[in-house]
Amino acid sequence: MITLKRVLVATDFSEPSAVALDYGRHFARTFNAELHILHVVENVLTRFAADAYPMVIPDLQRDVEEAGEKRLAAELTADDRKTLKLVPVVRASAAPAAAIVDYAKEVGVDLIILGTHGRGAVAHLLVGSVAERVVRTASCPVLSVRHPEREFIAPDALVSVTKA
Repeated sequence: MITLKRVLVATDFSEPSAVALDYGRHFARTFNAELHILHVVENVLTRFAADAYPMVIPDLQRDVEEAGEKRLAAELTADDRKTLKLVPVVRASAAPAAAIVDYAKEVGVDLIILGTHGRGAVAHLLVGSVAERVVRTASCPVLSVRHPEREFIAPDALVSVTKA
């Protein structure tokens, strides 16, 4: 028997991430699980440390994290807030895949769901894949979804009608 107590959706606010969030909502409702939604923002210290004044970096980092929190809050619906056990989280890291895996271990996540962009071979070679790194390093199952997806999740109203 499968039991899920904590489901993690990692989002970068892309279309594949929106599909992953739909899956996360469905799993959280089905299993009455906590839905952790994680957005990893860039750690500006690692990017601009040599070029920026040390006094500016903390303010810039705080601004980046606040913008991520606002965007994450905008992704959640009133129904999400009312019916789901939501845990929205923003973390700063220069390595998003490692941040996702570390967070999952830290809170004892049972399933990670994330979107994948399905880049071509050259782009994959140059940019790499956060989803691939998470799949390789996570200690729990990982579900990666693409956009457009094959409509695996049916809206609740349609499910109710087809069962009647």
